[in-house]
Amino acid sequence: MASDMNDYFNKKKSESQKGGGFQPPKPPKFDFNMNSQKMGMLWIIGGFILLLVLAKPFVIITEGERGILSTNGKYEERALMPGLHFLIPFIQKVYLVDTKVRIINYADKIDRASTAGDGILLKPAITVLDKRGLPVSIELTVQYRLNPQLAAQTISNWGFSWEDKIIDPVARDIVRNVVGQYEAESLPIMRNAIAQKIENGIRSSVGGQKNTPAELESIQLREIVLPQKVKDQIERVQVAKQEVERAQQDVERAKQEAFKKETEAQGTANAITIQAEAQAKANRLIGASITPGLLKMEQIHVQGRFNDALKENKDAKIFLTPGGSTPNIWLDTKTPEAKTITSTK
Repeated sequence: MASDMNDYFNKKKSESQKGGGFQPPKPPKFDFNMNSQKMGMLWIIGGFILLLVLAKPFVIITEGERGILSTNGKYEERALMPGLHFLIPFIQKVYLVDTKVRIINYADKIDRASTAGDGILLKPAITVLDKRGLPVSIELTVQYRLNPQLAAQTISNWGFSWEDKIIDPVARDIVRNVVGQYEAESLPIMRNAIAQKIENGIRSSVGGQKNTPAELESIQLREIVLPQKVKDQIERVQVAKQEVERAQQDVERAKQEAFKKETEAQGTANAITIQAEAQAKANRLIGASITPGLLKMEQIHVQGRFNDALKENKDAKIFLTPGGSTPNIWLDTKTPEAKTITSTK
């Protein structure tokens, strides 16, 4: 086989010496003119741009965020403020953290599709045992934010899941401690006081953490969900109270009606008394005003009327009572209708 290959190449060599047959390829010639230099420069620039894109030696931080700079795995003490920041590729890295207001909703009946979103966390309602050991569910909303001034230290101490280590356990612990002091029936009545105690407890506990990792915006007690048997008992008590109040209203109405009638009767009696006293006073005044002279004048006046009557009717009969102090009576017998005149002497 080797001898055959040698014969083949010797034959090709002899043919080339005779001026025909196989010709070996010529080496390529490189043209180092200006065009080739420009192309090379473009390749260098393109490679540099590609390196920048892949390595990304810069980062842009927007408002509502802070950057946690890590150099070879070690976090810097100060967070990067919003703006453009350059990095050393493959050595430094920036982690973005949200410093806007965030929300944790503790509830069982919230529509997750409509309420879940950026910065909103949904967690089950907080189950608590009341003073007698009955289960109660508390629905709560906590609004908070990462302390932007100490964001780097918070991430360094607590990690990126800091809110699950600070806000959530603190809220659950405070709610259990506060609600556990009351009986289930009294929770709706003491709602405002319970809400205030829960807020004060959470603020005190979170604010007491080292370096103040979070700032609390608001804490809202939304709902106290009682066991069904407790609800039924409260409803029965409310019905009984309403019946008692209705009976008290009826009694009060009856009292007012009786008082009204008594006042009217008393007013009538007072009016009669006043009228009687006025009449008696008038009688006393009249009696005091009658003098012997006045009586004599009245007697003369009446006697004159009798005299005038006798002149017109001489058949009249005159009756005089004994003593002359009683009225004189005369009767006109000529007219079909009798006439009487009375007078007091």
